[in-house]
Amino acid sequence: MSKNIVLSAKDIVVNFRVRSRVLTAIRNVSLDLYEGETLAIVGESGSGKTVLTKTFTAMLEDNGTVSQGSIIFEGRDLLTIKSDKEWESIRGIKIATVFQDPMTSLNPIRTVGSQITEVMIKHQKKTNEEAKAMAIELMTKVGIKDSDTRFDDYPFQYSGGMRQRIVIAIALACNPKILICDEPTTALDVTIQAQIIELIKDLQKEFKFTTIYITHDLGVVASVADKVAVMYSGEIVEYGTVEEIFYEAKHPYTWALLSSLPQLGIKGETLFSIPGTPPSLYNTVKGDAFAPRNPFAMRIDFEEAPPLFKVSETHYAKTWLLDPRAPKSEMPSAIRNLHERIRQIVNLDGETNE
Repeated sequence: MSKNIVLSAKDIVVNFRVRSRVLTAIRNVSLDLYEGETLAIVGESGSGKTVLTKTFTAMLEDNGTVSQGSIIFEGRDLLTIKSDKEWESIRGIKIATVFQDPMTSLNPIRTVGSQITEVMIKHQKKTNEEAKAMAIELMTKVGIKDSDTRFDDYPFQYSGGMRQRIVIAIALACNPKILICDEPTTALDVTIQAQIIELIKDLQKEFKFTTIYITHDLGVVASVADKVAVMYSGEIVEYGTVEEIFYEAKHPYTWALLSSLPQLGIKGETLFSIPGTPPSLYNTVKGDAFAPRNPFAMRIDFEEAPPLFKVSETHYAKTWLLDPRAPKSEMPSAIRNLHERIRQIVNLDGETNE
């Protein structure tokens, strides 16, 4: 049974004005979010992952504008909303965000409990008593022990992992339809990262929201995503199910990202890294933006941008390698049997092989 589209972004272009120059951070991006699924948006720093999702909540910096496109949510184009008052009924209520650093979201001089109940009192019209009971229950759901006694604690009295759990609780206080997780585990140690990832997955099953997971960590993607969008230089260069991206990737940039997985490193050998740097987005990109770093690049890659080729009903990629006239190219040998490589690294019971 096909799932409903929760949000549909079409042909989004985002420009930033920086000292009389214009930087085009997002270049004609289209994306559909499906009910109850997790979409991971991956790519190097500066590829446009966070900027793209900020357009869904009108949180671009003052010098940024969406100069083209539409974002349809609940039958309405979000880009037509101009007033902050109108956005108050959407941002944080229907589309919520969990950021990388919890202290950018928490007020250090207010108790944790009051920051959760504030949302419920304002947007759900709950009484103080009702909101407190709901907040304590939500704190328990996100894994805060003795939540009734910790309700009146301040953020500094919580560890980093616990603060992130509180931010998740605040984000879920109004039962949003979409939860944007912007690298929510990057600032945490590995053990806590795994706990937060599992927590978000469990809460998604319970609350039935759709998740956008922004990350550069493909290891995280493998454990959370249903669909994956690979971004490079402000555009989506490949899109597919998590299985298609990991085991049947078609774009050379996706191949490079997969080859960079630290889990595939061999003791005593240098880890793979992508040579070169992305192009400056102050300039008009000619051809395929990845061409100067692409060992599979052809002459046309430097002259003309590739179209979006359809690989399957769920899999698309922007690369001239998919043109019938292109010479046959196979993914690097290091990732050709990625499924078996991962099985060798991780036992079925989740324990790492030594």
